[in-house]
Amino acid sequence: MSRPTLTPRHPAQAGAPLAPPDRAPATAAIALLTSLGVLVVGQMYTVLALLHPMALSLHTTPEKITWTVTAFGFAYAAGFLLAGPLTDRYGPRAVMTTGLAAATAATAAVSTAPDLTWAITLRIVQGLTAATFAPAAFSYIAHHLAPQRRAIALTCVTSGMLGAAVLMQIAAQAVAAGPGWRAVFLISAALMALSLLPVRRTLSPTPRRDTDGGLLRAFTAMPRLLRKGRLVALYAATATLMGAFVAVYTAVAAAGPPGIAGHPGAILALRASALPALMAVPLLASLLSRLAAPRRLVLALGTAAVAVATASLLGGHAIALAVALLLFVAAVATGAPAVVETVNATAPHARGAAVALYACSMFIGASLGPQLAGALTGQGFGIILRVAAAGLVLGTVLALPTLRHQHPE
Repeated sequence: MSRPTLTPRHPAQAGAPLAPPDRAPATAAIALLTSLGVLVVGQMYTVLALLHPMALSLHTTPEKITWTVTAFGFAYAAGFLLAGPLTDRYGPRAVMTTGLAAATAATAAVSTAPDLTWAITLRIVQGLTAATFAPAAFSYIAHHLAPQRRAIALTCVTSGMLGAAVLMQIAAQAVAAGPGWRAVFLISAALMALSLLPVRRTLSPTPRRDTDGGLLRAFTAMPRLLRKGRLVALYAATATLMGAFVAVYTAVAAAGPPGIAGHPGAILALRASALPALMAVPLLASLLSRLAAPRRLVLALGTAAVAVATASLLGGHAIALAVALLLFVAAVATGAPAVVETVNATAPHARGAAVALYACSMFIGASLGPQLAGALTGQGFGIILRVAAAGLVLGTVLALPTLRHQHPE
């Protein structure tokens, strides 16, 4: 069967979404992008479950191993600033395919690290190459899926990315207990390589944009976006959301809640307790989408702050703590796609660049999370969570202006 011919866009419409005839089948694309979100974004979080075996193998301490998380995160964030404009210019499928091929090699290379310095260096390379995925995925959803499918697609993909923090830690912990921590990266690299063919077969190509200025024009969109005060505040709110998210889960691994620390099975169960929230939120996407995205974001940030503050007071009560973390993760899973929707609405003619800046701020926050938890480890699990809750309160305040301005500038 021959592939349908894509209708080229008029240059004047280059920044607009594709016309209805170009809409791609949604179900397979959503399933593929969600799965890749878990695998690719999960590379940041695998180390949180490998702190002790990596420290032993590389002759260092678990606290120093957290720098491999931070190194990946900052490189990942910086990589978005390249990947976003490239996606705007060359299309999400082309950028995603090239990035996955490079990330496969970089991820396999991490498994060969002989010491901490090499581990940090290779994680930087891994982060830069993996950064092509998120901007390409969000741009693909905006350009190729029908409007009525975008909310569920964004919720599924962002839930997959957030679920990676739980799923990939569980998987890494299981693999490290058998073949060892190096096998975690080798298996991840093999899965990335296997994903290349489905990406080429499932995702539709994007017509080449015929715009004045070419690639340079795509890059110069970023400074213009950063002159929009509401977008900058939105990006800062995103950083607090993800910083708190990663800080809480780093605290679970490094500081250990009282009564649970030192029991790998209990910590694994606490990590897994958030999975029902990550599965439920996509199922509720159509209901949640009845609320405007800015309103959903503010409510999610406020709920996350309350949940983390409550968790900080629960001590070693494992069940109550699991319930609080469940609510926290549900709030994060609700807030993340709301940010993407708000960003897309605010910058419809430079979605790749706008989402790249969103993803950059997201992983700047995620990169600072482990360092926050590491710096406060001696103060105890409760203190780390209280500081994270304070950050979420700040994020809520930063997001409030979006309630008054819900239309593109």
